[in-house]
Amino acid sequence: MPLKGKTIIITGASSGIGEACAFAFAELHANIVIAARNIEKLKAIEACLTQKGIQVLSVQCDVSKEDNCKILIQQSIEKFNRVDVLINNAGISMRALFQDMDLKVMEALMQTNFWGAVYCTKHALPYLLKEKGSVVAVNSWAGFTGLPARTAYSASKFALLGFMESLRVENLKTGLHVGSIFPGYTESNIRRAALNKDGISQEESPLNEASLMKADEVANYIVQMVLKRKKYQVITLTGKLMYWINKIFPNYIDQQVYKVIAAEKNSPFK
Repeated sequence: MPLKGKTIIITGASSGIGEACAFAFAELHANIVIAARNIEKLKAIEACLTQKGIQVLSVQCDVSKEDNCKILIQQSIEKFNRVDVLINNAGISMRALFQDMDLKVMEALMQTNFWGAVYCTKHALPYLLKEKGSVVAVNSWAGFTGLPARTAYSASKFALLGFMESLRVENLKTGLHVGSIFPGYTESNIRRAALNKDGISQEESPLNEASLMKADEVANYIVQMVLKRKKYQVITLTGKLMYWINKIFPNYIDQQVYKVIAAEKNSPFK
């Protein structure tokens, strides 16, 4: 049990991959800190984990606000006196053509998906360095392949990858593990909550959620990434093909990605 007694902070933990990570790391008897805006959902997860004998801290946190992230780390230290792993999972999505999109949508996604990870990492870093711990960012195919009608999402994920890559190189000699993981489409609420061109939740997923990768499957990959201190992992075969083909035949990938997005239900492409 290499993580027994160690403290794992997970953002965006009220549902989807974040919630699954809480249960996956709990199986290794770690102390769990779950953070999200919805405290009621966090408390329900906390109750389930507490029944299993796991030490849990729930923190209401909007990662787009630096003071919230600072408080998240402070409360984690107050309760557990250490931070060993930070999972930057919190994120939001969007779906609209850039020409139609209000720029407040771009600002919102950058603030949550990029700055949220930056804020949490900055305030957790002294403790992570002390423990020679791990910081992992949950990225996306959109972090290495620009997706049409997802300009703000891709921009935030590209920025997140650049931040994590630079942080990893900076810490080659410190013992800090820095990793980025790239799941495929995963069953979650992110697409229903995705913002439209006006910054309002679209409330309906364009995909068949039941057919997508399960959140607990992604969570198991994340646990293994921490245990094996991997720096980079693209999970699905489709994602791996996209990554390599994009490097060799970028024009082909552009055409294929366009076709896939255009075929979505209620696609913004006319």
